[in-house]
Amino acid sequence: MQTVVMVDYDPEWPVRFERLRRQIEAALGKLVVRVEHVGSTSVPGMCAKPIVDFDVVVRPEDLQATIAAVEALGYRHEGGVGPDEREATRWTARAPAEHHLYICPLGSSAFERHILMRDFLRAHPEKAREYADLKQRLAAEFHENRTKYQEAKASFVDSLIAQARRERDEKR
Repeated sequence: MQTVVMVDYDPEWPVRFERLRRQIEAALGKLVVRVEHVGSTSVPGMCAKPIVDFDVVVRPEDLQATIAAVEALGYRHEGGVGPDEREATRWTARAPAEHHLYICPLGSSAFERHILMRDFLRAHPEKAREYADLKQRLAAEFHENRTKYQEAKASFVDSLIAQARRERDEKR
C-alpha cells in the first residue's frame, strides 16, 4: 500500500509544471493538443500530496503514438486508469513521486472532470478550504492506505464536480 502524505501548498509546484509542460510540448510536438496542470497542486493555497499531476490532451487517433513517444522519454505506461478515459504513465528516470503524466484523448471525461474541479476550486476558495480540510482528515485516518483515502473522498469530489457542472451550464 502507498502511504498518503499531505503537505502545505508549495509555490514551486506551478514552476515545476511549467518546466514539465515545456519539455513535453517540445518532445511530443504536434501530437499535443494541450497540456494542463490538474489536481490539488494546481490550486493556489491547496494542500496536496507533493506530486504534480498534468494531463496531456491528444487527438484520439494519436493516443497510441503518444504513449509510445512518452515511453521513449523515460515514462512507463501503466494503462488505463478507471472508467474515465485516461492513460497513466509513471516517470522512471527520477524519483517516481515528482509528477504524474496522464494522457487524455480530446473530449475525454477524465480531462473534463480535472478541469472542472481545478477551475471550480480556484474560483471558490471556501470550497477549496473545505476540500483541503477533508483531505487532511482523511490523510491522517488513512495514512497507510491510499486506496481507502481515495475512496473516502470520492463522493465529496463528485459533489464538487456536479456543482461545477451546474455553474458552467448556468453560464451557457
